[in-house]
Amino acid sequence: MNSAKHGPCPTRHLLHAEEPIFEMGATGRMGASLPTLDVPEVPLKSVLGELHRDDPPALPEVSEVDVTRHFTRLSRWNFAIDIGMYPLGSCTMKYNPKVNELVARMPGFAALHPAQAESTLQGALELMYRLEQCLREISGFARVTLQPAAGAHGELCGLMMIRAYHQSRGLSPRKVLIPDSAHGTNPASVTLNQMECLPVKTSSDGLLSVESVRAAVAQHPSNIAALMVTNPSTLGLFEEHIAEISSVIHEAGGLVYMDGANLNALLGKVRPGETGIDAMHINLHKTFTTPHGGGGPGSGPVGVVEKLVPFLPSPTVEHENSVFRLDYNRPQSIGRLRSFFGNFGMLVRAYTYIREMGGAGLTRATEMAVLNAVYLRALLQHEYPPVSEKPSMHEYVTSDKKLKKETSVQTLDLAKRLMDYGFHPPTVYFPLVVPGALMIEPTETESKETLDEFASALLQIADEARREPELVKHAPSHTALRRLDETKAARHPRLRWLPSL
Repeated sequence: MNSAKHGPCPTRHLLHAEEPIFEMGATGRMGASLPTLDVPEVPLKSVLGELHRDDPPALPEVSEVDVTRHFTRLSRWNFAIDIGMYPLGSCTMKYNPKVNELVARMPGFAALHPAQAESTLQGALELMYRLEQCLREISGFARVTLQPAAGAHGELCGLMMIRAYHQSRGLSPRKVLIPDSAHGTNPASVTLNQMECLPVKTSSDGLLSVESVRAAVAQHPSNIAALMVTNPSTLGLFEEHIAEISSVIHEAGGLVYMDGANLNALLGKVRPGETGIDAMHINLHKTFTTPHGGGGPGSGPVGVVEKLVPFLPSPTVEHENSVFRLDYNRPQSIGRLRSFFGNFGMLVRAYTYIREMGGAGLTRATEMAVLNAVYLRALLQHEYPPVSEKPSMHEYVTSDKKLKKETSVQTLDLAKRLMDYGFHPPTVYFPLVVPGALMIEPTETESKETLDEFASALLQIADEARREPELVKHAPSHTALRRLDETKAARHPRLRWLPSL
């Protein structure tokens, strides 16, 4: 990564566009060789019938060298956590240790098939069982299901169990309280469970207040299914009143679901299951260093308190008489959530990380994650004031309010200009309750030197905005592609190559 102290580095990216591979090569050029046919030739049309093509597919005619150089050049356009800091707030894009990959690729794990007999899957089942025990200890819940394939999938799972719990008692409450600082997937999960969102405004300090929750409950005294709360919130703040808020919901007959996206700020410090939370998903791809996003798939296990255990997805992994087995005999289960037993490769990676770190290491990771966010806040708050005076946890949320007023430079301009300094931009325009938001999460894996460079870049951009605002408004200037029309791309996406375009 280039040092922000020396300004933008034009050599960081290729400075020319790459043509589509369909427009490379030449007629008849090939990148593969096939052996001579050693069986009688059969006309493909007699085998494929109506599926047979009259014309060959329009594939690129390129050599192996063409292909290798094309995709290698494209790869140099990409940003990745192995290249530099990925300060996406809420997404928690931390470095993935290579030991995780080594263990996940061990033949005893990688070569398994989930349809094998249980007797041949004992090692995999034991890892899943042990991972559940680790997550139980970390989160404070009675049981944990490993099936959900992502955080949003975990939300769906948790609400399905909450709905099943109410139905088992002959009830069908439909209202789910959701703070205005919640993750955007929360309302979607509610709707998919045929329940209704009941928005709750946070207070001026950014926290969810007991009074606002009590007032919302009073509007629907016998129709509260649950409260969904993110803690720490998307403002990077710890919900100080969570235990009392949980009591209010429980008194109304509802349950409390916690979005565990920000568990990275709580490891070894708080066990959510002991604060009145009834169910919570755990993003293994955020907190426990498994690949995230396009490098996925993800994994979003859900922990539950004892009264929700009967409704866990089926099957669960049990250990009896020194044998690990899958238990399908769960009459109140919400059923299977995905094929087989979860994204197993992600489970292996997360378990490896937990065993490598140990309890003390996980606690230290949280301390460093919070320290890094607080450090960035201290460096930047003069130019980029925090949105709340409350202490920041794992992420620092600011906005373009000050700079926009003084220079007319906005959040998107700041993000684009950061690319010229070799940094991936932070999350922008989220949470929605903060106009022009910048949401910065350094995670525990970044060094002080990297944080200093990142802060220096942002401070230099603020200076540029005052001296030469048009430079910032037209950024990026040193990337292979300049500023894109993102609105057009979203509304009129070009998803495949066509020769006429």
